[in-house]
Amino acid sequence: MKFEQQKRNEPLYHGTKADLKPGDLLTPNYRSNYGEGKAANYVYLTATLDAAVWGAELAIGEGRGRIYLVEPTGGIEDDPNLTDKKFPGNPTKSYRTRQPLRVTGEIADWEGHSPETLQAMRNRLEELKRQGVEAIND
Repeated sequence: MKFEQQKRNEPLYHGTKADLKPGDLLTPNYRSNYGEGKAANYVYLTATLDAAVWGAELAIGEGRGRIYLVEPTGGIEDDPNLTDKKFPGNPTKSYRTRQPLRVTGEIADWEGHSPETLQAMRNRLEELKRQGVEAIND
């Protein structure tokens, strides 16, 4: 399902470990923060702070996780990694786009998951990797 930016009135977030500033653009075709680190065909975003926290905590790389407020420069669509049979109706409000996202600000005072919860998620992702399950990137 495609969405038009003009219809959105809620904040949109992107969680990562990249050090960015307002005005920077996040674009596809860079190494993914997840899986095998292949070039991503999409840039991912969410309308929930919790999903952005997961993105910031699970991103590959050094440094601290960061959550940015972003603004799509084009249309966005439901992220098939987190919709359909896994989470019907997209309750995580997770989206993707082939167009750049413009950073408009940073959320500095977010709270991460407990070390135990974070390790459980990492274990689950490692198990999926062993099973050959990778993110959809078509």
